[in-house]
Amino acid sequence: MTPTLILLNIVGGVCLLLWGLRNVRNGITRAFGAQLHDVIAKSTKNRISSFFAGIGVTAIVQSSTATALIVGAFCGQGMLTVSGGIAVMLGADVGTTLVAQFLSFDLGWLAPAFVIVGYILFQKFKNSGRLGHIGKFILGLGLMLFALGWIRQSAGPLQDSEVLSMVLQSLDSDPIFAVLIAAIITWVMHSSIAMVLLLMTLVISGVLPIYTGLAMILGANIGGAIAPFVTTLKDSPMAARVPLGNILMRTVGVIVALPFLDEIIALLTSFGLSEERLLVDFHLLFNVALAITFLPFTTYIGALCQKLMPDKEAVDNESLPRYLDKKELNTTSVALSGAMRETLRMADVLEKMLQDSIRSLRDNDSALVYQIRQRDDVIDNLYRELKMYMAEITHESLDTSESMRYMQILSFAANIESAGDTIDKSLMEMAKKKIKDRLRFSTSGWADIEKIHNFVLETMRQAHSVFVSPDIKMARTLIQSKEILREIETKAVEDHFNRIREGIPETIATSALHLDILRDYRRINSAMAALAYPILEQRGQLRSSRLRDIKKKNTEKKQNKEFE
Repeated sequence: MTPTLILLNIVGGVCLLLWGLRNVRNGITRAFGAQLHDVIAKSTKNRISSFFAGIGVTAIVQSSTATALIVGAFCGQGMLTVSGGIAVMLGADVGTTLVAQFLSFDLGWLAPAFVIVGYILFQKFKNSGRLGHIGKFILGLGLMLFALGWIRQSAGPLQDSEVLSMVLQSLDSDPIFAVLIAAIITWVMHSSIAMVLLLMTLVISGVLPIYTGLAMILGANIGGAIAPFVTTLKDSPMAARVPLGNILMRTVGVIVALPFLDEIIALLTSFGLSEERLLVDFHLLFNVALAITFLPFTTYIGALCQKLMPDKEAVDNESLPRYLDKKELNTTSVALSGAMRETLRMADVLEKMLQDSIRSLRDNDSALVYQIRQRDDVIDNLYRELKMYMAEITHESLDTSESMRYMQILSFAANIESAGDTIDKSLMEMAKKKIKDRLRFSTSGWADIEKIHNFVLETMRQAHSVFVSPDIKMARTLIQSKEILREIETKAVEDHFNRIREGIPETIATSALHLDILRDYRRINSAMAALAYPILEQRGQLRSSRLRDIKKKNTEKKQNKEFE
């Protein structure tokens, strides 16, 4: 086998290893993503519990990068302190070493079984819930074991390569360069686990000297911390401080350990550790030592990170989404939860618009009309961002309940945007006309408008509650609100025409405005009540459509005539 072909086989094995790791991570996060978030949120009361939460979550997710992004998001939202996040990351670093320990054993004989079982589960349950994601996890684990065996087998002939021997000798004589190379490669791979396993395989194959391998393990520890730091730089400083603290701690550890690699090798071998496992054992001991050293000082490290990354001047832009975190797109349940919270933000803006609309009509307040119309721009921008975010959630990752929630979020957000446009482009236009023409409603007419306004406002609040917690009784109340409002509106229109017949000047002057306002409130009410239809349909609470009922009655009449 030529050196080029050997290199291609190794690169192919590394790609398969990374692909398998990606499937493992995605399978676990999509199956248990919300629960893992809850574990971190509920286990950060003190630094010890935070440390063990980091170990547990990372051992399951098999990625300290994923844990770092979760912790960074929590810190950015103010749900977790920086010192608590750093304690979680110290545990996460130890968690990755436990995963590397497990995968470093010769488990190649399990690979076919994992692939077969994982494939069957994934194919059978890929669109029906958690079992499909668990199948993806098992399948990815099998691919990783296959990849490690492939790399080990492909790298064997390289130990006789003179060119490679010269290159490795240069790294052996310059450990700092070896650290940098390993850090860069690990950053590109976005996985310190994959890098550690690759280095271990090359040492076992006799291609890589142990001293160089240990130096590159140190570099892998730095490289594994770079990826989440670079990712969170786009977020708030609060989110980036935890990954920054992780880099600082690992860098200090590397600086201290690098000059003593020969002594470390001698010490580890004196304990009877085999050369085959020397790298993964060193990786474990290095991160445990970091945890023991820095865990008591997480408060001071957090303060240092705050000085290095001070808070930016707050710019409160309501048009920017707050809960649409693209780093959570692989965790479907968490992504949908964020989309739901953003939709509720839109609903709150709409409720404020509706509350102020009655004031603008009553007080002829041009400034308030302008503010209401600006809020509609906020709703439009948030709706646009929400649609783009939801489009990036892959439908293959959704189970039945998540698919229904997905459509419910999009439908309710669209209705909110439509109701906002009604207030902006119709109600506020009438408010401007009323101000311009200096019109005034009659006392009775204004009382009818206020009554309908308050009814629609209550419907809107009920819709918010149904959106958060789909309740059959409240959903039926939403549907019934349309009939109740129709009766109230009919009575208000009759009273309006009675006042016209009585010749009340204010009623005659504002007749068109009055009727259009009632119409717009009915449209807003219908948009909110529409949320209840899919909920009731799912529970079998809706009767057949009126068109089908009419068709059935006409058929019965025709049959009766033929019979007669």
